[in-house]
Amino acid sequence: MNRIIGIDFGRKRTGLAVSDPLMIFASALETVHSAKIIEYLQKYSQNETIIRFVVGYPMNMNNQPSEAARDVDAFLPLLKKKFPNVPVTLEDERFTSVLAHRSMIDGGMKKMDRRDKSAVDKISAAIILQTYLDRPDAIKEPVSK
Repeated sequence: MNRIIGIDFGRKRTGLAVSDPLMIFASALETVHSAKIIEYLQKYSQNETIIRFVVGYPMNMNNQPSEAARDVDAFLPLLKKKFPNVPVTLEDERFTSVLAHRSMIDGGMKKMDRRDKSAVDKISAAIILQTYLDRPDAIKEPVSK
């Protein structure tokens, strides 16, 4: 089945989210050590067809890339090299961590569980992907080869 993968890339951990087959909803998938992200995605792509990556891009309030954007900038060429036929869309990730914490509170998650940064990362990835899926101009079809 065709899937869109949301990525919240970080220096240590990377949160992942996946679309449903109809590409309406994003669900938190996994948090992976950033050094193993390509390996994880290659294994995932053996069972599911990835038609797009939506990567969170860290921006400052003045619409300039934040310092963390350097890590994403270093990751993008590797992602494109390993998945040359899968398009990559960058999505502004401002406030996703705040929104992730808010959704954990609203969902009734206990305070100790909310301290788990891996949970925040994959929920942030789901927010990044859902933001993309909610856009009327979001491309949800496979790219023809």
